[in-house]
Amino acid sequence: MSIEHYENFPVASWLCPPALRPAIAAIYWFARTADDLADEGDADASQRLADLQAYREDLRAMAAGRHVSSRWTGVFAALGPVFRQYALPLQLLDDLLDAFIQDLHKTRYSDRLELLDYCRRSANPVGRLLLHLYGIQDTEALRRSDAICTSLQLINFWQDPSRDIPNGRCYAPTSDLARHGMSSQDWLRGQDSPASRALLAELCGWARELMDKGAPLVHQIPGRAGWELRLVVQGGLRILEKIAHMDFATLQQRPVLGAFDTLPMLWRALRMPRSADLMLEARS
Repeated sequence: MSIEHYENFPVASWLCPPALRPAIAAIYWFARTADDLADEGDADASQRLADLQAYREDLRAMAAGRHVSSRWTGVFAALGPVFRQYALPLQLLDDLLDAFIQDLHKTRYSDRLELLDYCRRSANPVGRLLLHLYGIQDTEALRRSDAICTSLQLINFWQDPSRDIPNGRCYAPTSDLARHGMSSQDWLRGQDSPASRALLAELCGWARELMDKGAPLVHQIPGRAGWELRLVVQGGLRILEKIAHMDFATLQQRPVLGAFDTLPMLWRALRMPRSADLMLEARS
């Protein structure tokens, strides 16, 4: 689940079990606030780092039952009871902050393994926290959740380079760029080209493969929450479809979901198969 101002996917939506909405909202606003500290406003990198370190100190104080500062009282007043009631793993929350701090100093990724390690901390903790709220902890469910969350993070990267380019961030791995005769500087210029489109087509295919591997998780989540996850998965796949329809020219234009996307997403959500192999067969 990518945390950004433009929301592709529902957060604490009407499909979410009502009893869990306050918990999900508290986790979301914890991550949303950290993301704003890392990216919003006109603070320089040193100030952003100081703010995120102070935010992390307040997180650890909250977890230990100590007094937190007055800077983010709303965030931690909501998160604290949830943290204690559900015994949330502190490491997952800390991993999110680690990823935001990494964004302040790391702007290039040498290969896909290095980018996956970033996604492990920037995206996967959100899915694992939600599974924790639902009481689902088996290994297969966690693996599928990681695949979905990593896919959503990658989809966000390939959907909207315009958000990262002004910050000097290139999430396209150097090894993939080189294979298409490009460099990170070519990417950061934001100039559309046959090479950039071919690269984005390949990267979107990678994101789709991960989503297909994780999608059967929707059948492990009971009730309304499972239906919400179906729409999250279909939202990500629909964005990939829109990127393909514009011939992978997202360095120049940003695809978004609109009202006309709702019906096909609902139809596909109803018909999701129970295995990754069947997902691939249904698409072929």
